[in-house]
Amino acid sequence: MRLLGLPDGESGCRHRLVFWLALEEWAVANAPGSLFVWSVEPTVIFGRNQDMEAEVNVTYCREHGIEMYRRKSGGGCVYADGGNLMISYITDCTDVNRVFDAYLSSLADALKGMGLDAVRTEHNDVLVGGRKVSGNACYATPTGCIVHGTLLYDTDFTEMECAITPSREKLDSKGIKSVRQRVANLKELGLDIGFDELRTKITDHFCSDAQYLSAAQLAEVLEIEKTYFDENFIKYGRRN
Repeated sequence: MRLLGLPDGESGCRHRLVFWLALEEWAVANAPGSLFVWSVEPTVIFGRNQDMEAEVNVTYCREHGIEMYRRKSGGGCVYADGGNLMISYITDCTDVNRVFDAYLSSLADALKGMGLDAVRTEHNDVLVGGRKVSGNACYATPTGCIVHGTLLYDTDFTEMECAITPSREKLDSKGIKSVRQRVANLKELGLDIGFDELRTKITDHFCSDAQYLSAAQLAEVLEIEKTYFDENFIKYGRRN
C-alpha cells in the first residue's frame, strides 16, 4: 500500500467530505493499492439507496451547519467530524469479501499494536471492549474496490445522535435505545495518544511508501467532486 497525498502546499482541511469520495473514485481508476486518511467538519453521509428524510434529521443539520451528502456506495448513515478519522483503502482486487477480510484484519491488528483489544465482526465493524469504534463499507468497480472506514477517536456523540435518526423500528429490532449505546471513542477506551499520532500510526501500519497528486490530477478529482453536488443525486440517488 502507498500513502496517497495531496500536492505540496495543498491542505486537506479545506475540503468537504465529498472531495475525499471523489479522490477514492479517482484512485481506484488511477492509483490502486493506495490509502489515505482524512477528517472533516461535521457532516452526515448516507448510502446511495437510503431515504434521506428517514435517515437524517435534515432540519437539525441545516440549523446547526452540518453538511449532508449521499455517497455512491450502499450501506448506512455515517456522521463524521474532526474527531472521527476516516480511512480510504483502495485496491485493484474486485473481490469484495477478500478485500474486506484483508482490510478489517489489518485495521484490528493496527489497534492491537496500540494496546487495544480490537476484534473484527461479521458485520464489517471493529470493536474494542465490545463497543464499536469502526464501521466500514466497500464497493467494487470495474478496476478494483473502495473501502470507506471510520475510526472514532473523539467524536461528538451528542451531535451524532441529533444528526442521525435511525427509525424506531430499527432500534427496537436490535434491542437498543440509541446509537450512543453501541459506539465508543478510542479516547474513552484507554488510547492515550493524540489524534495526529493515531493518524500516523494507521498510515505507517498500512503503507510502505507514498505518492502525491500532481496539480493536473487534483483538477481531475475536483471534476469528479462536482457530481456529488447534483440535487437529484443528493435527494434521490440519481442525476439529471
